[in-house]
Amino acid sequence: MSLDANVKYSDKELAEFKELIQEKIKKAQHDLELIKSAYMNDHNNGTDDTSPTFKAFDEGSEVMSKESNSALAIRQEKFIRDLKNALIRIENKTYGVCRVTGKLINKERLKLVPHATLSIEAKNMQ
Repeated sequence: MSLDANVKYSDKELAEFKELIQEKIKKAQHDLELIKSAYMNDHNNGTDDTSPTFKAFDEGSEVMSKESNSALAIRQEKFIRDLKNALIRIENKTYGVCRVTGKLINKERLKLVPHATLSIEAKNMQ
């Protein structure tokens, strides 16, 4: 499949995607801060004055909570990195072009997954 130089989104469309992605980065960074602060505050969840049953459950789930928070934070950081890479592709005007087929990735897919680098067609071939 040859890469068609004309296969790309217009500057206007790219600007719309850029805005969408910047919004998502802002929200993702906010969420990451929440995850990190929850991780920092895990040792004291304000359960000191609650029922003993809940406190025992809480202590048992603390390790689990720290692990899942850590995993969440890692996923969130990767998501932010992927979104920032999408911004670079917008600057390069290569955004929205499938890296396998060279075709435009469906606009609706990009609205749902703005950091996508594969069309549904290419994704299904994996």
